[in-house]
Amino acid sequence: MDFVHSSYLGLDSHPAIVSGAIAAIQAQPSLNLSIAGKQQKFNLLRELEESLSGIFRARVLAFSSMMLVDLIAMSVLTSGQLTGGSKPVLVFDSFARLSLTCQKLMAHDTRVKTIVHNDIGALERLCRKNPAVAYVCDGVYWMGGYSPIQELRQLQERYGLFLYIDDAHGISTFGNQGEGYARSQFPHVLGDRTIITGSLANGFGASGGILMVGTADHEALFRQHSVHDPCSDPHNVAALGAALGSCKVHRSAELRQRQAQLAQRIDLFDRRIATAGKGNSLPIRTIIVGSEINASAIARGLFDSGFYTLVTFFPTVGKRAVGIRVCITAEHKEGDIEGLCDCFLEQFAERTGKPYPLR
Repeated sequence: MDFVHSSYLGLDSHPAIVSGAIAAIQAQPSLNLSIAGKQQKFNLLRELEESLSGIFRARVLAFSSMMLVDLIAMSVLTSGQLTGGSKPVLVFDSFARLSLTCQKLMAHDTRVKTIVHNDIGALERLCRKNPAVAYVCDGVYWMGGYSPIQELRQLQERYGLFLYIDDAHGISTFGNQGEGYARSQFPHVLGDRTIITGSLANGFGASGGILMVGTADHEALFRQHSVHDPCSDPHNVAALGAALGSCKVHRSAELRQRQAQLAQRIDLFDRRIATAGKGNSLPIRTIIVGSEINASAIARGLFDSGFYTLVTFFPTVGKRAVGIRVCITAEHKEGDIEGLCDCFLEQFAERTGKPYPLR
C-alpha cells in the first residue's frame, strides 16, 4: 500500500486524463515538435494555457517540467526586471523545494540569503534594510506545513516584498476549481509583486509545470525569456492532452467530491495519530519519531507489513523533526488508513518500548 506518491486526488489514472493523452496523440499525430523555434507550438498548448488561466484566475504559462519553470522564472527574477530594475536580495526559506534551492548557484551577481523556515521576523528585517527583496518559498511544503501567506502579503504591502511561491504540493487539493493553496490566498488578481509556480503532476494528475503571473507585462516578459522551452525540453503531446483531460475534471463537480473524500481520509488519520499538521487539511503528515535509527527501523517494519512510507532525515528537516512521512490520497480506503495507523503504533511501541504519544 503506497503512502509515498503525491497523486493526492487519485487523478493520475483517471479515465479522462488517460483518454485525453491518447486522443491528443491520435489527433496530432506526433509526440513533439522536433524543432528549436519558439514560434511553432502546438495548438493544444494554447488551448491548455487558456483553460488553466480560467481555473487559476491568472495568466498561466505551461512548461514541460517544473525544473524548467524554476530555471526561467529565476533568471528573470534575478535580473531585476520584476523589481523595478533593481536586483533583489534573494531570500530562500530553508525548507524551499530542492529544485528551487539549486537555483542559488545560478544567481550570479545577486545577494542570496537563507532564513529559518517561516521566520517572518528575519524576513521583515531584511525588507527594512534593502530596497528590493524577493522571497522564495513553497506554498505547501513537501514534508507538510505551509507558508504564512497572509503575513507575507502584509510585508508585501508594507515594503514591496516580491513573492515567488512554489505550490507544487498545493495544486488541486484546495479551491473550488483546484487553484491550489497559494492562489486561494489571493482573492483577487496576483498583481505585479507575486508569481506562483505549480506542478501539473502531483494532485493535478498529468505532468509538466506552470507559472502564474498577474499582469500582461509579466506574461510578455516570461514568454520572451522562455527560449529554453522549445530548444531543450519541448512539450509532449500526450502530456498536453492529459493536462486538458484533467482541466475537465477540475471544472466538474467530481473535483469537489474527491477533495471531500480526501478530507475524510485525512481526518481519519488525524483521529488515530497526532502530528504537528493535525487539522490543517494538507494531505501530507510527518510522524515525529526523533531518532533516525528508530525511524528507519519503523519504516522498514511498515514496509515488511505492506505499507510504503518515507523517512525524513536531517538536514531536509530539522534535527527534531526526523520521522515518517505519509502521503494520504482520496484513493486510499478507510481500511488502508486504519491498517497503516495500527501498524505504525505497533512498530513504534515495539521499537521504543513505549506507546506513541496521543498529543
